Amino acid sequence: MSGHSKWATIKRAKGAADAKRGKLFSVLSKDLTLAARDGGGDADFNPRLRTCIQKAKAANMPADNIERAIKKGTGELPGVTYEEIVYEGYAAGGVGLIVEVTTDNKNRSASEVRSTMSKNGGNLAGVGAVAFQFERKGQFIIDAKHISEEALMDLTLEAGAEDIKNEGDHYEVICQMGDYDKLSQALSEIETESAELAYLPNILVPVEDKETARKVLHLIEKLDELEDVKAVHANMDIADGLIDED
Repeated sequence: MSGHSKWATIKRAKGAADAKRGKLFSVLSKDLTLAARDGGGDADFNPRLRTCIQKAKAANMPADNIERAIKKGTGELPGVTYEEIVYEGYAAGGVGLIVEVTTDNKNRSASEVRSTMSKNGGNLAGVGAVAFQFERKGQFIIDAKHISEEALMDLTLEAGAEDIKNEGDHYEVICQMGDYDKLSQALSEIETESAELAYLPNILVPVEDKETARKVLHLIEKLDELEDVKAVHANMDIADGLIDED
């Protein structure tokens, strides 16, 4: 979805029940383990791990949990082997979906994603059927109260930002994948609402009726509730005023 939709998702997540905190910690723990496995356990020399730690701390994940997840990645503690998998599919109205999964059982994950899609008006698609409608880029969402637009531009343009969008109450900073680490470092002193390598749509599917919007958002919510699902990306362009984002 767009940065605007991403911001709305963040606000909804912050108001969610504490019951979802366990799912969030599970996702963060897997990310920490994978980052440490692939790049080592020293955050000073592992930008991906550094970003994961920042996310975990922002979510108030206990320090012991963070340390344990990292040690599982480095092999200092026993742990399961995770795989990162991307599923593609469609929601109502022909909206394309990219579903990022981190799992220790890909058969279970595939079954759960497929079942959730079919039960909620969507369908799983083959590899490459949807991916061409998205680009893999770095995305940072920053609350406007933390920094002025001018200061943000000074901080990020030289670090590789290719686009800075002022959405009123927040900013969206976009960069190429190769500039993500440098930009993450430049923003390390600024509190970010979200920092990730995301699938951003380059083709948008307009959604102009409330029922279709409701069905798509419901499917995204159900997919996001699955234990193995890390993130869901949609190329939906919802008409202004169609849904309440508060």
